[in-house]
Amino acid sequence: MTRDCLATPVAFSVGTERPAVAVPAGACDCHVHVYDSRFAPAPGARLLPPDASAGDYGQLQRRIGTTRTVLVTPSTYGSDNRCMLEGLAALGEQARGVAVIDGSESDGELQRLHALGVRGVRLNLSLGVSGTAELLEPLAARIAPLGWHLQLLMAPDLLASLAPVLRRLPVDLVFDHFGRIAPAQAGAHAAHALLLELLAAGKAWVKLSGGYIVSPLHTVEDPALDALAHSYLRSAPDRVLWGSDWPHATATAGVQPLPDDARQLDRLAQWIDGAGQGAATLHGVLVDNPRALYGFAQTEFPDSFH
Repeated sequence: MTRDCLATPVAFSVGTERPAVAVPAGACDCHVHVYDSRFAPAPGARLLPPDASAGDYGQLQRRIGTTRTVLVTPSTYGSDNRCMLEGLAALGEQARGVAVIDGSESDGELQRLHALGVRGVRLNLSLGVSGTAELLEPLAARIAPLGWHLQLLMAPDLLASLAPVLRRLPVDLVFDHFGRIAPAQAGAHAAHALLLELLAAGKAWVKLSGGYIVSPLHTVEDPALDALAHSYLRSAPDRVLWGSDWPHATATAGVQPLPDDARQLDRLAQWIDGAGQGAATLHGVLVDNPRALYGFAQTEFPDSFH
């Protein structure tokens, strides 16, 4: 059977075919950035991608069949959330945001962000230009009353060293990009063991996003990713999320090739199958888990295009 194709590729994504997997109605892409040159990059920012708007992303949604979106303020803008908030407004009620804050914001400002759809705060200790590990506890204390989560990205050695702090934080933790664990570190590094512990305890969530970033081959097709993905899916399938990482800022910077986002969804389905699970887990990862974490409404959607 021939898969349905688009006439031309979507911006910042290769390929024209739709996913082979039947994407469930209401599926959420939990890791997306938007960029706009009207907003100045933060001093020292290392990723300076071209403009990529919510409208551009809408074309990818139509290709891969997702309905909901989580926009994350990228490292490019430091703690300036204006570009992300504009994207949220454009995407409407089926979008949520993850902001970057420095902890000095007033309660009123945090309430304003909440009203605009923000449900978490990211602390990027990998490529970020704002924030340090010392902010973990102060940030968690600020956002706990709002029911927000703390999204983290950091090197495995640093992650492992922070285990006592992470275990006692009063908020849910979300680890993007496979927890930044390399496939070879699965089952071997203390950071991987810590993530599995936090997942099993209902303390954390992990995004199967950026597989092409953690893969030594710089591709989501890397079979070495399988065991790492399986470990998370077997430990806590109700705590796993998926994200495209569109528009793939590290790829546009030339660090690795642009991925095929339909294939990223197909690889998710392969990981779920390889972990001994099926359609219920795919629905959970793409629909139920994001709804629980980000507070989306229980909404009925038309059937997917498959």
